[in-house]
Amino acid sequence: MAADTAGPARTRFELKSASLPVVAVLLRSPDPELLASELAERLQDDPGFFDNDAVLIDLASLREWQEPIDFPALCAVLRTHATLPVAVRGGSPEQMSAAVAAGLAAAPDAAPARTASAPREVVHEIEVVREVPVPGLATVVIDKPLRSGQQVYARGADLVVLAVVSFGAEVIADGNIHVYAPLRGRAIAGARGNTEARIFTTCMEPQLVSIAGIYRTTEVAIPPEVLGKPAQVRLDGEKLLIEPL
Repeated sequence: MAADTAGPARTRFELKSASLPVVAVLLRSPDPELLASELAERLQDDPGFFDNDAVLIDLASLREWQEPIDFPALCAVLRTHATLPVAVRGGSPEQMSAAVAAGLAAAPDAAPARTASAPREVVHEIEVVREVPVPGLATVVIDKPLRSGQQVYARGADLVVLAVVSFGAEVIADGNIHVYAPLRGRAIAGARGNTEARIFTTCMEPQLVSIAGIYRTTEVAIPPEVLGKPAQVRLDGEKLLIEPL
């Protein structure tokens, strides 16, 4: 038999890290019919809101639910609105097992804490939490802290955040942004060109602020009279102004 002189065979694939946006759906009822009804009502004015977006089903509010959850039926409802249910988190062990049996991946509730070590490159998965505004309402309210890597977009609405926006998190609104806590991440108001939009916070410490595409980063120092204090950001022509409240 002739010797193989071609050398080691090339691998036919590569393994690489990837970050994908995912829509987190926090279920407060396991009833597929109720979910179908509420989705139809909320999306009636914008049926194309989803575009085959990946969906993570959050069971944190149903963890104590004792009855079996019909995951195939819930996934079927979500698919009718151009979403792709791919994972589940926050459920009891029994709920998670049932979800995995239905073809969903088990996602961790939170990333494990890391001990101090030498500097190294870290790849972060990005979780996008998209709020679906209820028709007729002009404000989206977030009452939980936003961690690094999370993003919230108030489409066609103002955004009110009642907890800290951590370094690395991002809040976006087509209208105004109100943060009644420290703003340490990125805040983008007037995302669709509204030059009258403003950003308000009780503690101004942002990585980036932007209104209608005009932005300012930490490369330009924030004046000491507003740093860490209640302040607002507004647009004056093509210049961003950061003023005390």
